[in-house]
Amino acid sequence: MWAVDYGRAPDYWFPRECPRAMAWATPETSAADREHILGPGGGERVHAIEYRWLERMRTVELFAYRLPAQHFRPIGSPVPNASVSTVPVIPLGPPEPVGDLLRLHEDAGIQLRIMTNL
Repeated sequence: MWAVDYGRAPDYWFPRECPRAMAWATPETSAADREHILGPGGGERVHAIEYRWLERMRTVELFAYRLPAQHFRPIGSPVPNASVSTVPVIPLGPPEPVGDLLRLHEDAGIQLRIMTNL
């Protein structure tokens, strides 16, 4: 089983199968790259979807399970992007609604760009 932590959760604030592009600044990001990709005053992160997914993004009911952390280990290189458990894990409770995906982006300061074609 694999899971993501709080910091990687925004990667999944989309309807199932929704194509997306994502970019974010790191300490190594140059000022020129930040300006070019994130835009002026663009914050630290940008996500993009196509117009045809906007209505689904606004109406989807997305749920998340909360899982006990002790059986998971980070995966991904050079920076971990998820965690994996090789033993069965029982959720801490029933799946919880994630909420309004557009509002989550806004509250997290993530630009959400709507494009004709990714």
